Amino acid sequence: MRRIAWVLVLLAAWAGPAAAVGTDGRQTVRIGDVDLQVFTYHPNGCVPAGLLVVLHGLGRNAAGYREYARPLADRFCLLVAAPLFDSSRFPTWRYQHGGIADKGIVQDSAAWTGGIVLQLVDTLRREQGAPDLPYFLIGHSAGGQFLSRIAAFMPNQARRMVIANPSTWVEPSVETAAPYGFGGVPAADTLLRRYLAAPVTVLLGQEDTGSEDLSETPEAVAQGPTRIARGERTFQAAAAVARAHGWAFGWRLVEVPGVGHRARSMFGSAQAAEALGLAAAR
Repeated sequence: MRRIAWVLVLLAAWAGPAAAVGTDGRQTVRIGDVDLQVFTYHPNGCVPAGLLVVLHGLGRNAAGYREYARPLADRFCLLVAAPLFDSSRFPTWRYQHGGIADKGIVQDSAAWTGGIVLQLVDTLRREQGAPDLPYFLIGHSAGGQFLSRIAAFMPNQARRMVIANPSTWVEPSVETAAPYGFGGVPAADTLLRRYLAAPVTVLLGQEDTGSEDLSETPEAVAQGPTRIARGERTFQAAAAVARAHGWAFGWRLVEVPGVGHRARSMFGSAQAAEALGLAAAR
């Protein structure tokens, strides 16, 4: 019995702070005045190499998105955190469009929804006892729209932001009004320059040409007829603006052959690891 007790002590010490997230968990995290439900996953038998925050699609199925990210987590020993942004508190203007503008009026930056994600990152790092743990952000569809706004408007230290198959983008333009561009936002030129230098990956399914749940607002339609067309157009426009100004350009374009608007297939593809910049590291 004494030998068994010592084994249990050693196992607990080995697990260390990583056990705070758990193998497969669900927790409520208080961020300011928001109680955020977060679905988590921790691969067994390894020390976490990073944190992967997964932003769900229109169905608000955060638990499902945690599952979609599991193969990446297992392969690269990443903690997964999939926060739930429910539709009652986070309608389109607060989730997909990041809370940047409501009915054409730019909101106080302190209330932009991306701040919740960045505070969640800090909270989970503290829980792990690893305040400098590298983190990655990935969002698909509606979550990709949200991540486009985080990349554009929220300073952060993400190693990579993978924006997959969104209906709309933040265009690299100070004339286009927020949340589809930088127009009306203070320090728009500075934000635009940082956006173009950010470690953004445009991840597109080559078969994502359908119209189901495709945003059809005039601003969205102006970006192209399909999600893949909109993504390719935005990438090309961003590269051109950076080139014209002589600014740094940190974006990548990665396309997934044979895949349409399916998060599971996108996350499970070989290209997803490449998009996160992890393929060469392991």
